[in-house]
Amino acid sequence: MQISWFGHSCFRLEAKEGSILIDPFSKEIGLKPPKIKDDIVLVTHEHYDHNNVADANSEAFVIRNPGEYEKSGIQIQGIPSWHDNTNGSERGPNTIYVMTAEEITLCHLGDLGQEKLTDQQVEAIGDVDVLMIPVGGNYTIGPKEAVEVISQIGPKIVMPMHYKIPGLTVEIDSAEKFVKELGLTPEKLDKLKIQKKTLPAEEMKLIMLNA
Repeated sequence: MQISWFGHSCFRLEAKEGSILIDPFSKEIGLKPPKIKDDIVLVTHEHYDHNNVADANSEAFVIRNPGEYEKSGIQIQGIPSWHDNTNGSERGPNTIYVMTAEEITLCHLGDLGQEKLTDQQVEAIGDVDVLMIPVGGNYTIGPKEAVEVISQIGPKIVMPMHYKIPGLTVEIDSAEKFVKELGLTPEKLDKLKIQKKTLPAEEMKLIMLNA
């Protein structure tokens, strides 16, 4: 499996079973949107910096709500959550997605705004190999809350997202405070290539992709 990051919360997962694009954004945020060529497109919530699916081809399976889904052997579960810490009263709902392909389980938290996950959410998420988590604060959880959520889930690999990078016009923080709070030295890559047998066996890894 190969994982690419386009900035903000937008990732492409390329597995043997097919390709998934998560949270494609509008060019209005200052970054170049990816061309949508994927079998599956996931939208965590209906904000313009996460739901730009207008250019998806008619064959693409677009998922934008909680529930259980399957396409070409890829299992996807959408779990309800909140974009803020007041049960959605400020920014509405958010969907957490758990995906399984090539026997690897990945979790994308979208714009999670809850300070911590509920017991029901932790149980629904289950065992995770790769966790994509927002860390930039302001509109989502920030560094301290992100570290708390990571401890709740216990993934093998952490991939931060939704933080300030050059060109991005959304007012959020850089990843520096998060990296310091987590206390791990990041491995910086253009793309992450993983197999089930190459996942970390003991210590958690922090991977930061270049957009």
